Amino acid sequence: MLDEDHRKLLGAFVRARREAIVPDTPGRRRRTPGLRREELAARAGIGATWVAWIEQGRAVRASAETMGRLADSLDLTQAERTYLFSLAGHRDPADPFAQAPGAAPPAITALVSRLDWPAYGLDAAWTVCCANAPARRLFVGLFDGEAQPNLLRYVFTSPEARRLLPDWAERARRLLAEFRRDYGRGLSDPRVAGVVDWLLENSEHFRNGWEEQAVISREGGVRVFQHPDEGELRFIQHTLGDVTRGDFRLVALEPAVKSAGSP
Repeated sequence: MLDEDHRKLLGAFVRARREAIVPDTPGRRRRTPGLRREELAARAGIGATWVAWIEQGRAVRASAETMGRLADSLDLTQAERTYLFSLAGHRDPADPFAQAPGAAPPAITALVSRLDWPAYGLDAAWTVCCANAPARRLFVGLFDGEAQPNLLRYVFTSPEARRLLPDWAERARRLLAEFRRDYGRGLSDPRVAGVVDWLLENSEHFRNGWEEQAVISREGGVRVFQHPDEGELRFIQHTLGDVTRGDFRLVALEPAVKSAGSP
């Protein structure tokens, strides 16, 4: 159930968008701007009383599909639609990215392609949705024969990952704790659940770590790799969230200069 603040914000937003719509048949002078509540209700195939209650901030239960019809009837932009569903506490069933879940947002693709450092994008299931040439060279075996390379599957099941990460056990534990933080946002995505189910069945280390329930934010810091051709490589990891899609991440690895006194 939504709290009072969310209900008030949702109601004010729906009313403002309703009043901003130009009626299909203007007719004579109207005392209220935009669509009447009855007209919006008819457009969306819902009750006018329900529209009134949601605009008044009352506690109304509505499915994601009902909210989708309301969003369509209000002619919302994608940003407005995202805002509506965030206030309503639902995931948009008509999310266009759901039709192509592995497609990286343009901002992430552009930045990844322009960086000279190893950089890649992750979607909600932590599938690598884009990667530049330095990242493909660094992560040995990740992109070999994989149309949809997944970072979790690579770290927990690939022999190349264990050789590449000298502190594999700690890195795998941290990676899983970071993923669990994102997992709460992707519960309604069947691909996310599928990745977890597959790893629970195929990786004892993942299964043990999953049961620990550890949760941490994605943090920067030094990341060490033992590359088969280039030897030890050190990077400082930077992670950024995409502003248009909160379930996508950009990860960039800045080469770290090793100080004279460091091991």
